[in-house]
Amino acid sequence: MVRVILMTDFTEAYARRLLLGISQFARESGQRWSICRIQSGNRKEGDLSDLLRFAQNIKADAIIGQFYDTDDVTIFPRNGIIAIAQDFKKRFTTIPNITADHYMAGKMAAEYFLGKGFKSFGFYGPAGVVFSEERYQGFKETIRKANPDYSLSFFQASDSSLWELGLVEINNWINYLPKPVGILACDDNWAYHITEACCLQSTDINRFRIPEDVSVVGVDNDETICNLSVPRLSSINQRVETAGYNVARMISKMISEGSMTCPDIRVEPGNLITRRSSDILVNDDPDITTVLKYIHEHLAEKIVVNDLVKLVPLSRRLLETKFSKSTGYSIYEYIIRARVKKMAELLKEGMSVTEAALTIGATDTKNISRSFKKIKGITPIEFRKKQEI
Repeated sequence: MVRVILMTDFTEAYARRLLLGISQFARESGQRWSICRIQSGNRKEGDLSDLLRFAQNIKADAIIGQFYDTDDVTIFPRNGIIAIAQDFKKRFTTIPNITADHYMAGKMAAEYFLGKGFKSFGFYGPAGVVFSEERYQGFKETIRKANPDYSLSFFQASDSSLWELGLVEINNWINYLPKPVGILACDDNWAYHITEACCLQSTDINRFRIPEDVSVVGVDNDETICNLSVPRLSSINQRVETAGYNVARMISKMISEGSMTCPDIRVEPGNLITRRSSDILVNDDPDITTVLKYIHEHLAEKIVVNDLVKLVPLSRRLLETKFSKSTGYSIYEYIIRARVKKMAELLKEGMSVTEAALTIGATDTKNISRSFKKIKGITPIEFRKKQEI
């Protein structure tokens, strides 16, 4: 029997999805697995002696855990127990880590906000935590590369508790930011701080509207938190279950080889799932904003330029000129690109090519596939297969 201890915060969807991946491998491997769950808060920082004794008593083969950077994690391999660290405060060099390309998550959020026309940005997260700092780095560098003059502010909190930080400090920071502003929080819990703070503003005059004034995106796609948020929270999904499966497979291999070391296990990024908290387009020209909003709300329908002309006090020629100058594309090109982008999101969520095409109103799969390949460089079928790897 393979005995594994998983010590993490089971109140978070990330930990539960990690457990699901481990459990899936355990079922498919043909081996008998026993997975012991321990809530990570039930111990003292820097003291692993009780945990080691417990692991020895149950004859654990491996322990996966949220370890503090002050913990001497080598105590486990020195005693013949495989130890793997879940991303928490810092990465370890002495044992393998379950980690992710946090920089890419920040980059993805920045590109998302930039694509919506934002010129003011904020990042909210704790100090001294690797995933928060690297997500900010990807967010910041992508924005600076797009335009070094865009406004960017990092509210770096010293503690993860909203009530210890205080609503006043959060609201003072949000109030300082030029509006409209796109805010990336380091994860969904921190993003919920933002939406909650905006909702709990003491007066209607000072209340920040989401997404009109403040557009918010989190990371991890914890559906409980995302749906609890008012409005519902947009978030970057990560393939945590796949990582859990790979961790379990790696542990099985290490046991069979008698090894205590392996490469870090990567959690691959998924897609950004848009909900109401960021469902807005920003443009300096209110007429172009009106047209963009209509396009994105009616992607699955037939959109005719003459119908767009009726929405604004502009001639067709003037609308096309202003639209091209504002977005860099003709109206027709923009609609095609918007549909391809939406199709890619649907494929990432697991839809078939036919289902995704019909959802965006493309009855001719061949035409949309040609456009998809021209823009993405690969066919929709190839794109979908890449998501399964």
